[in-house]
Amino acid sequence: MKDVIKSALPEAVRWSLRRRLGQLRSLGKPKIFGIGNNKTGTTSLKAAMEELGYIVGHQRTAEKLMGQWAKRDFKKIVDYCRSAEFFQDIPFSKPYTFVVLDYEFPNSKFILTVRDTPEQWYNSLTKFHAKKWGKDGRIPTKVDLQNASYIEKGFPWDLNRWVYNTPESNPYSKEELIKAYTAYNESVIEYFRFRPSDLLILNVAEDGAFKKLCDFLGKSHASNDFPWENKTANV
Repeated sequence: MKDVIKSALPEAVRWSLRRRLGQLRSLGKPKIFGIGNNKTGTTSLKAAMEELGYIVGHQRTAEKLMGQWAKRDFKKIVDYCRSAEFFQDIPFSKPYTFVVLDYEFPNSKFILTVRDTPEQWYNSLTKFHAKKWGKDGRIPTKVDLQNASYIEKGFPWDLNRWVYNTPESNPYSKEELIKAYTAYNESVIEYFRFRPSDLLILNVAEDGAFKKLCDFLGKSHASNDFPWENKTANV
């Protein structure tokens, strides 16, 4: 009966209930933010945090806040962060957000997920987007992104414009995307340079990564193995 009632509730109502529960359960607890770029093992990190018992923010709700992020208006993003304990993916993986959240939520922890190399990240991102929005498996063009439906039609194109400074004729310019990926990671590392206990740099593909995560969070662990999610998309 509980499942029937749950499925009958509109998504907005279900999110409101989850938000309220998250607010109550996470009251007074430090926040944890996964601030690594998309396609750096963020889905695996989310699975691990759920396994460790953390309340995870509703990702689609956060994605809809990217318009505010583009304007550098963080009020709704900060308010959303009162709904749970752990957050990842956009807008948390984009510049400036971690600085604002560090100020708004003192004593928070930040996890920067990374790949072996910037090129590995670029290849994973373009392969994933080609599968979702490209025609015949090729990297999406401007027209592909404008016609793509994710959240709403054209949102993938808006997202590309908000995040990257690439030519419209080449929205996935390898040089520009790798430059953005590298600059962002360097900015995070520099920001936390004298606060090593607040930032974990994590490659989820490395041996012992799950232990490293648990040690950072002060959690006990029975295994060094990371609970892989979406592995084929991450390689």
